[in-house]
Amino acid sequence: MVTKTKKAAGGETAAETKSAAQLAGTVKESASQIWLAGLGAFSKAQEEGGKVFEALVKEGMSIQRKTQAAAEEKITEATSRMASMASDIGNKASGQWDKLENIFEERVSRALKKLGVPTARDIDDLVARIDELNRNVQKLGGKPGPAKKAASTKPTAKRASRKPS
Repeated sequence: MVTKTKKAAGGETAAETKSAAQLAGTVKESASQIWLAGLGAFSKAQEEGGKVFEALVKEGMSIQRKTQAAAEEKITEATSRMASMASDIGNKASGQWDKLENIFEERVSRALKKLGVPTARDIDDLVARIDELNRNVQKLGGKPGPAKKAASTKPTAKRASRKPS
């Protein structure tokens, strides 16, 4: 026998209506759970996000300190190298000035010798000889003569201004 099922007002059977209502309830329940899970995830992200943000800030500060320390070390190293180079250059320049000074002194000394100008050593030797002669004269019983200072070899203003006649 064929039985006819009653159709509801919308043309659906009671079993279909009941099944649709259950499906709607399940979907509503699932949507509610998804919504709540999303809210929980958002809350957790906010909570953990603050901690993660703080951890990132701390790590950034640590990296910045390390970078600054490395930069300061490199600057100190470069400064040390530059100071060493400057010292070396100064020593070389000083050595060159010393050589130049010695060359100048030797040339002036040779020029004065060619002109017959006595050196300080020559004058000291003469003074020593005079002192020795005075001691010898005293031993022989004579009076020592007054020791005169060596006359200047430079012409005075009066001598230089006179013209030979």
